[in-house]
Amino acid sequence: MPGREIEVPKELREFMLSDAEETVLGYRNGAKKQYRYGNLHIREYDDKFLLHTDRVDPRKDALGHLIHDAPEVLVGLGCAALCTARAGKKQNTTPSKILLPVIAGYLGYATTKKIKDCLEKRHDSN
Repeated sequence: MPGREIEVPKELREFMLSDAEETVLGYRNGAKKQYRYGNLHIREYDDKFLLHTDRVDPRKDALGHLIHDAPEVLVGLGCAALCTARAGKKQNTTPSKILLPVIAGYLGYATTKKIKDCLEKRHDSN
């Protein structure tokens, strides 16, 4: 199931797929390193690995990955872009031209992430 994370403690078994590639793509979430192997996203921590599958491999289709696996990023960027466009048309001060899009982007991101998490929990409980 895409989105669901599996924890593999390092003390049980130190593992790493030989063909997995280290990557900067994806939320790091405090991990030391992260890897990708096809649609598998692996985060390495001091004591464990966290794994989940994505619907779309971002190395092959970045936009598809954002749409299907990280829509909150697209919504945040869209909110920031809309706010930037609107702020540019008005006689706002420079700090507000920067601060307002950042706030709008964060609020769009955070709200969409919360909705996505709630929907995934609801789906998992069914």
